[in-house]
This record gives sequence, C-alpha cells and structure tokens, in this order.
Amino acid sequence: QVQLVESGGGLVQPGGSLRLSCAMSGFAIDHSIMEWHRQAPGAERELVASITGIGGSTYYIASVKGRFTISREIAKNTMYLEMHSLKPEDTAVYTCKAINRNVYWGQGTQVTVSS
Repeated sequence: QVQLVESGGGLVQPGGSLRLSCAMSGFAIDHSIMEWHRQAPGAERELVASITGIGGSTYYIASVKGRFTISREIAKNTMYLEMHSLKPEDTAVYTCKAINRNVYWGQGTQVTVSS
C-alpha cells in the first residue's frame, strides 16, 4: 500500500523560508513522478513543481521559479520542497502526489505566510 506523509508546514513571515517533506512508503520514489500541488483558500488546486522518476528532471510554475526547489533523497524515499523568499500569496495547503502504478496523494500540510 502506497502512502505519502507530508511535514514541514507552518507559519512564516514574508521573505522567510520553509522546507516541506513528503515521505513515501510502498513504492520507490525514483520509479515515480512526484509532484507538489497547492490550494489556496477559494482557489483551485495547482501544480507547483514536479520531478521525474528517471533522470530527476524538474519543472516549476512561473510564480515559484527561482524561489522554490524540488528535490528527492532516494535512500530515504523522500521528496522535498525548499521554499525561499516566501510571499503571502504562497499561503496554501501543500500536498504531494505520486504517479506510478496509480495516483496517490498525501494529506497536505498548511503553509501560511503572514506578518
């Protein structure tokens, strides 16, 4: 059974940093396409960043490019999202997603950027 567990969310001031983690069990992370999505209040969920299984190619939406970094640690079967220069508009529930034999979602972690 594949499970995804996020951690690392919280309250941070504008300009601050956070690192989110997504630990996967039940399937190899380097055999999966891994994604971070977010959903702000009143908005639709959007893809933020992704990393492919083979090769580890990354993708970012324009609004986070240069500020966020997606990575993975294969030995820990864990994906990360390093977020810097956070803005109030980054406030959202961040959820990780894995695509392999099926599609799996984590439970989400709240990120609030506010002074």
